[in-house]
Amino acid sequence: MVIIALVLAGMVAALSQGGGLESLGSKIALVRVEGVITGASQGFLGGGASSERLVMVLRRVARDKSVKAVVLRVDSPGGSAAASQEIRDEILRVKQAGKRVVVSMGDVAASGGYYVSCSADRIIASPGTLTGSIGVIWAQPEFSELFKKIGWREQVIKSGPHKDMGSIARPFTPDEKKIVQGLIDDVYDQFVTAVSEGRQGKLTRAQVRRLADGRVYTGRQALKLKLVDDLGNIRYAIRSAAALANLKGEVPVVEYGRAGLFESLFGGWGDSRLPFRPGGLFFSPLAESLAQRLR
Repeated sequence: MVIIALVLAGMVAALSQGGGLESLGSKIALVRVEGVITGASQGFLGGGASSERLVMVLRRVARDKSVKAVVLRVDSPGGSAAASQEIRDEILRVKQAGKRVVVSMGDVAASGGYYVSCSADRIIASPGTLTGSIGVIWAQPEFSELFKKIGWREQVIKSGPHKDMGSIARPFTPDEKKIVQGLIDDVYDQFVTAVSEGRQGKLTRAQVRRLADGRVYTGRQALKLKLVDDLGNIRYAIRSAAALANLKGEVPVVEYGRAGLFESLFGGWGDSRLPFRPGGLFFSPLAESLAQRLR
């Protein structure tokens, strides 16, 4: 009986908050990209910025005709390259659906966090936000010397010379280093292309390449370098989104994709309505470390 009651309560909440019915009137959607960016869902009660979840949320935003603008709250040190690309592609589809997109950066919007931000109509950071870190990294442990000391040996039977590339039991061969460097260079080129396209008219590709050496920048530094457009908090970003969409007076802000207890237990993502009056493989260890120290 308790489970049935929870299910019924969840269905009622979903309908009342827009899960099954489209709200009337114009509104601004708030979508959060928080934590390490990954591909698949994090699982039972998991957190993080799953591209699987965010793509579903952004598709829903794109279909909602009452949504005129989207504020993407990004607080992420990065993560998977492919997952970051999936989220960015869906943001572009939201823009193609006629919505204006504004990014509000939190503590950290670095590497993959910047990748998903760079194609927004407007990027707003706090002065102390850590952003940038445009680059790609492959890092893994290698324990061959330790294994020799403890007498541990690995026997490998493989179909090709590179099938065990990346094994922790041995270092890379020179040929394998070239292969991995080629992978890194290709993904890096994709990253630079995405930034230069997203910042078109503000930064040339050559300028992006000069900035894209993997370092992080503060929000204030990023503004001078044209990686972001303005400084301000999330409320300022919401006002900017309203102005871009020509929304006047009192406009509701609806948060999409925030999982409550019911959604965490049984799946799905709910919405929450916030009062607002417009008048009134990209992980960055340094950025995350600094953010933890600043919190």
